[in-house]
Amino acid sequence: MDYIICLTIALALMASSQVNGQLQKGFYSNSCPTAEDLVKSSVQKAYNTDTTVAPALLRLHFHDCFVQGCDGSVLISGASSERTAFANAGLRGFEVIDDAKSQIEATCPGVVSCADIVALAARDAVGLAGGPYWAVELGRRDGRVSSASDVSKLPAPTDSVAIQRQKFSDKGLTDRDLVTLVGGHTIGRTACQFVKYRLFNFTATGNPDPTISPSFLSQLRTLCPQNGDGSKRVPLDKDTENTFDINFFKNVRDGNAVLESDQRLWGDSNTQSIVQNYAGTIRGLLGLRFNYEFPKSMAKMGEIGVKTGYQGEIRKICSQFN
Repeated sequence: MDYIICLTIALALMASSQVNGQLQKGFYSNSCPTAEDLVKSSVQKAYNTDTTVAPALLRLHFHDCFVQGCDGSVLISGASSERTAFANAGLRGFEVIDDAKSQIEATCPGVVSCADIVALAARDAVGLAGGPYWAVELGRRDGRVSSASDVSKLPAPTDSVAIQRQKFSDKGLTDRDLVTLVGGHTIGRTACQFVKYRLFNFTATGNPDPTISPSFLSQLRTLCPQNGDGSKRVPLDKDTENTFDINFFKNVRDGNAVLESDQRLWGDSNTQSIVQNYAGTIRGLLGLRFNYEFPKSMAKMGEIGVKTGYQGEIRKICSQFN
């Protein structure tokens, strides 16, 4: 009798935690124990063919969480959805999420959310690029709203530190989280259209952005000529674009950041100290400090605006509402 009472209480507490919006490690351990392995398999398969899928999946998670919260709203296709916004024009990796979802649905139909798949795929992608591993808390539900007009909440490559700070603060994230998460630019590429204005006529002066080091300015002008193709992709980390490491922070320190918003981190005393901490200390040099902090900031980001319990839905197809 006592055992039955204790079991009933334990089950009630578990149900309560799900309804009250708490994510959990091992959320699918009973309902879909192979979920994490299936996601990892899909990410690995895509990475074996194209290593650039790693930064794509990381960016997909970031863009999802900063608009409507981490609810898979960025995955919805169709007119006026988040995917159609200019800031999301270069998003990739949707086919990896779809592949994982189809495998999971075949095994555990109606159980695992697309939002959780995105969070897991980002973690696995970072690991494949040489970054740290972390246990992802799960239990997100998929949102029922996806609007291009909401994408203005995303940080932009032209944002000052003050604007970046406000956008991150609005999501419950600190300056340390800001610098740490921007450090995800250690992998991946951006389009020349987000760089060229810095190289030739910055703020209508007819001169380049003075924060760019002279040697790097020459490299960038070669990669992104003034009348060249704005869609051409250039590495965000000039030295190790496919490896998750601390070189990005050294680039910021040395005036070699590709995006204006990234380079601005060196011009603010608070963010500069964090960049220096990652780039220049003994532990930073070994990548240990960044590898320790990045999972913590990713976990915080992964909790932004989550829908749990009876909120939202579990989509059957990630690109469509049920």
